[in-house]
Amino acid sequence: MDDADLLIRPAVMQDAEDARRVLVETWHDTYDPLLGSEKVAEISGRWHAIEVLTQQIGSPDALFLVAEHSGRLVGHAYALIPQPDVLFLSRLYVLPAWQRRGVGTRMLGAVLERYPGTARMRLNVEAGNGKGVAFYLRHGFTVVGERAEEGLRHLQMEEVLR
Repeated sequence: MDDADLLIRPAVMQDAEDARRVLVETWHDTYDPLLGSEKVAEISGRWHAIEVLTQQIGSPDALFLVAEHSGRLVGHAYALIPQPDVLFLSRLYVLPAWQRRGVGTRMLGAVLERYPGTARMRLNVEAGNGKGVAFYLRHGFTVVGERAEEGLRHLQMEEVLR
């Protein structure tokens, strides 16, 4: 893939359905082996409902990015600043066929570019998501804690930026 072929941009309301498709497909690929297809569909149905995504796209206090290749969404990131100097990466998902092609790295960089003064970035990643954990470790994040949500064990990770 030529870098020029990938566009990372803020989402618009018309992207909600395609962003949902990216999230649902990626969630099933990642979490079906851990939780089963029915549980993944139930959680994703709530967390990634069109109403939720459109509210997030419209939020002035958050960043909702999409990665687009030839008019098709292939990735999505969502971040916000819950406290001064801390950027929380709530989601970074790339379609399975597009993983390990630099899309996630470019999206992570795009998030950081939009918040240049941030001291640290935090995120939660499901402990059984080996691909996700490895991605964040490669990008300088360290595990700083654990928490549980929806029956999942999440690792709390952080990267000091300055």
